[in-house]
Amino acid sequence: MGRIVLVCRLAARDLRRRPAQAVLVLLVIAAATATLTLGLALQGVTSQPYQRTRAATAGPDVVVSAFGQNGGSAARLMALARAPGVTGHTGPYPLANPVLRAHGHAVAVQAEGRDPAPAPIDQPKLTQGSWVRPGEVVVERSFADVLGIRAGDRLTLNGRPFRVAGIAVTAALPFYPMESPGQIWLTRADARSFAPSAQSDAPPGQPQPPDFVLNLRLADPAAARAFANAHSTPGLAMLAWQDTRDQDATLVTNSRQDLLIGSWLLGLLAAASVAVLVGGRMADQTRRVGLLKAVGGTPGLVAAVLLAENLFLALIAAAAGLAAGRLAAPLLTSPGAGLVGAPGAPSLTVPAVALVAAAALAVAMIATLVPAIRAARTSTIRALAGAARPPRRRAALIAASARLPVPLLLGLRLAARRPRRALLSAASIAITVTTIVAVLAFRQYAHNAQQGYGMSGLPNPQTTRDSQVLLVITVALVVLAAINAIFITWATVLDARHPSALARALGATPQQVTTGLSATQLLPALPGAIAGIPLAIGLDAAVSTGQALPIPPAWQLLAVVLGTLLVVAGLTAIPARIGARRPVAEILQSELA
Repeated sequence: MGRIVLVCRLAARDLRRRPAQAVLVLLVIAAATATLTLGLALQGVTSQPYQRTRAATAGPDVVVSAFGQNGGSAARLMALARAPGVTGHTGPYPLANPVLRAHGHAVAVQAEGRDPAPAPIDQPKLTQGSWVRPGEVVVERSFADVLGIRAGDRLTLNGRPFRVAGIAVTAALPFYPMESPGQIWLTRADARSFAPSAQSDAPPGQPQPPDFVLNLRLADPAAARAFANAHSTPGLAMLAWQDTRDQDATLVTNSRQDLLIGSWLLGLLAAASVAVLVGGRMADQTRRVGLLKAVGGTPGLVAAVLLAENLFLALIAAAAGLAAGRLAAPLLTSPGAGLVGAPGAPSLTVPAVALVAAAALAVAMIATLVPAIRAARTSTIRALAGAARPPRRRAALIAASARLPVPLLLGLRLAARRPRRALLSAASIAITVTTIVAVLAFRQYAHNAQQGYGMSGLPNPQTTRDSQVLLVITVALVVLAAINAIFITWATVLDARHPSALARALGATPQQVTTGLSATQLLPALPGAIAGIPLAIGLDAAVSTGQALPIPPAWQLLAVVLGTLLVVAGLTAIPARIGARRPVAEILQSELA
């Protein structure tokens, strides 16, 4: 029988004997690969909707806005329209900033005066109703969706009633509220009536020049950013079409970044989960390892069998994650209400598929390699005897724990017996708390940004999408962390059968043993939970490209740490209680000291 065939048969038989553990390994790796697949599949899916919107609305190459005294008159904008490289323009159109009230909300808007006739450059595409007429307005669709406005509704601008003639989209400005207030269009005369100099509260004798917007078409649209940079002066705001495209794409690109970061966090947690499962299985497979060696199996064969099991599961998990991520990607590819057209199909290139498969194999390899090498190095006689690994005696630990209550004494000594397992538990908790704190910081940032935009409680499409993605990632991380806590406790219960029985024989009650086993997880969980707070702050500083997220209030951070400890205590209590119910005499008769 060939070596490869033998390894495959032994691995397959072991998987059939432990189907529950195999399914758990598959699920934890699949969760990480599915999230990574989602992040990779969202690359570039919003380019088609923006280009379609740009074509449907004759989108400008550069939008120039002139504000206040520094902006100058419309004549200054007309001089810019005659600059080299400009082949066409529309405007200047008057701008005003009245307060719109509708459906119980009040928000400042950018009102642009337009002609009833269609414009050759930047003619918003109607999705409902008709174009502007005196006493009527057209509302940009992403802003209208946030307010719940439809064609035919009534609203007021600075207290004056208007009818909503239609809903439209434009490629000239990013979706609401990116870089601009809500956008509406109305007639030139109506827009001029809201200019500062036309308002009753304008300073007497100090008429304010109106604001204007000018749409430009260039001979070379690709040079729009260079044109904007070359002609930018105080009082003039220039927006190239590439900037609008990139800002419109943030609805998906931010979600993609969240998913990629989440996939690596899930990958780390999956590696910890697989390591725990493999370590727990090794406690039951010690005698099997001895039998393999007794019949001629080399240490390399033993390690190969253990690696083959989890690498095979990793490949299946990668395929499942690729399929799940590919199916779920369309749920996150909506370009938002600010664009027309469907997004491009989520793409999974050969390099992306290879990266997902490599990530799954790396998780399995990292988690399995150390237990496999340790098993391969175990002596045949010791493996056949099934003797427990003797604990390391540390005088300082014994002296420190001697005066502790019995549950804490047992928990500290059991945790010290398996420092790597305690480290995995602390890392699992730290990763989970990092994500929770990051979500809390993002919610605080979203609240602050909403107040800064003057949105008066209106939902922000960007932060709403990001919150949904973060919630999914957080739930997945919490579930994996819960699995980790349960299986680390169960592995500890199996590993501590003999010392727990001795403790009960010497007078410890089953409740004290149960509490001690739970304390074994609470001891590393506390520093893990505390470490998660600075890790979240560091993660934000590492990935933030703009304004850093605010630190959540102290009471929220304290609640996260205490809540994490309570959850860990609850999750570990059940397996600990089950392990403490086994009769002492049965354990001492079947276990070797």
